Amino acid sequence: MRAALELRFKGDRTGACIAAGVIDAGAIATGYYCANGSSQRPYDDHTAFEIGSITKTMTAALLAELIARGEVALGDPIARLLPPGTRVPSFNGHEITIGQIVTHTSGLPGVPADYRPPDINNPYVSVTERELLDALAEAKLTREPGAKWEYSNFAMMVLSYALAKRAGRDYETLLREHLLVPLGMTETYVAHRPPQVRVAEGHFPNTAPAGPWDFPPDMAGVGGVRATLPDMLRYLEGQLGTRESAITPALAQTQEQVASVGGHTMGMNWNLFTRNGHTIVAHEGGTGGYSSYAGFDRTAKRAVVLLCDTALTSIGGLGQLGTHLLDPSAPAGAPRVVATADTKLIDALVGKYRLQGGLGMELRRKGSNLTIQADGQPEFEMDYDSAGDFYPLKFDALLRPKLKADGTYTFTWFQLGGVAEAEQIDTRPVAAKWTPSEDQLKEYIGNYPLTSSFSLRVFSTDAKLFVQGTNQRALELASVQRDLFVAESVAAEINFERDANDKVVSLTLKQRGQILKGERR
Repeated sequence: MRAALELRFKGDRTGACIAAGVIDAGAIATGYYCANGSSQRPYDDHTAFEIGSITKTMTAALLAELIARGEVALGDPIARLLPPGTRVPSFNGHEITIGQIVTHTSGLPGVPADYRPPDINNPYVSVTERELLDALAEAKLTREPGAKWEYSNFAMMVLSYALAKRAGRDYETLLREHLLVPLGMTETYVAHRPPQVRVAEGHFPNTAPAGPWDFPPDMAGVGGVRATLPDMLRYLEGQLGTRESAITPALAQTQEQVASVGGHTMGMNWNLFTRNGHTIVAHEGGTGGYSSYAGFDRTAKRAVVLLCDTALTSIGGLGQLGTHLLDPSAPAGAPRVVATADTKLIDALVGKYRLQGGLGMELRRKGSNLTIQADGQPEFEMDYDSAGDFYPLKFDALLRPKLKADGTYTFTWFQLGGVAEAEQIDTRPVAAKWTPSEDQLKEYIGNYPLTSSFSLRVFSTDAKLFVQGTNQRALELASVQRDLFVAESVAAEINFERDANDKVVSLTLKQRGQILKGERR
């Protein structure tokens, strides 16, 4: 486990510290690791971390108990759980069901369309019951519920509120009575911290301290739980079925598939996916200054929990490392270290852009660095890391360059949990397109293993080059210049490398913040 933590985080620019635990057929290993060896933090088994959206899986367990008692069913309208008279939107007569709430297919947006938090660093603290119900009543569905997957904190706040109101107790009390006490999770809480528990200070990815996220008492089921590493291991023992309690059957029920929409297979707030013939059940969490991961494989009797004192959502979270700890054939990822950007890349990005939603941004070159300035804001300098992303030095965000098939660049902007594509709004010259001959395309044909279980097959047909990943569909590659191709639909950039004899010997795949290299076979 420690080797995996070092592989992913040693020297990472974020300075993140991780509390990790692995259950393997009953045996448990735990450890604490900091990216910066000279900046160790005094964390131990009584240190609590915000677990963010893993809280949603606990809320699902409370719901599963209601279902087991026959009080409601997943197919019932969510209105049945809400106080009488609550107005809930529908679409062409189709009501939002409870099952659609816990599979993120309700049609409700991530947050209410007009919600503007007074404090962006603690965005949910001041939401009132009236505001939540008014936002629900005023929401307009644009599609039939169940038709599309869209992650929704708004929907889960509604469910948390509904469960608390139905029980006549605030969410923390309800959770303690039905889940925490039965599983022996004595150091897990929402607002009432046990006296022996210390709280890890959260951080932004630029190492600056971040404040906590707080939630209204009845809406905390969306992401308000704080927990220690030993308690989270008890929770996963419950999920594995090896820690018997009154809530164990409900935990098992949350793991059963409820929906599969748009490539997302869901239990009740758990993500389900298959790897090497095994079903992995997992969820990540992230708040303003923390990241978390919980996942398990019941067949292998293996589970993993990762708690981090740094917000890593914008740089991919902890899912890849968690999957590696469940299945070592999956890559663990690599540290993000400060790197030097190619000046050609910086020059290609310089220009004016508009983000989805309308915000204008301008990128400029300042010496050997890239700067960014949004409408009405100061200009900020950015650094560059080994994953190929730029990041501002003064606030938490990420700029990921995106090469287009015509050879120009745009970018994806990550900030505050949101993702926005940028559109170029000024004109720049487009380089002459390189069109390879059939013989030139044949130079790239081959298999390129990227990990022990994933490789890229490159082949040509009808004077076109294609790439196909293991168990994936084939994609056509557009030629940008010699040895550089792009699959724009999946934001993938492929660079082929040659040896001294001008023979193609390897490729590098750059996609979604990952850089993987494979030798040609």
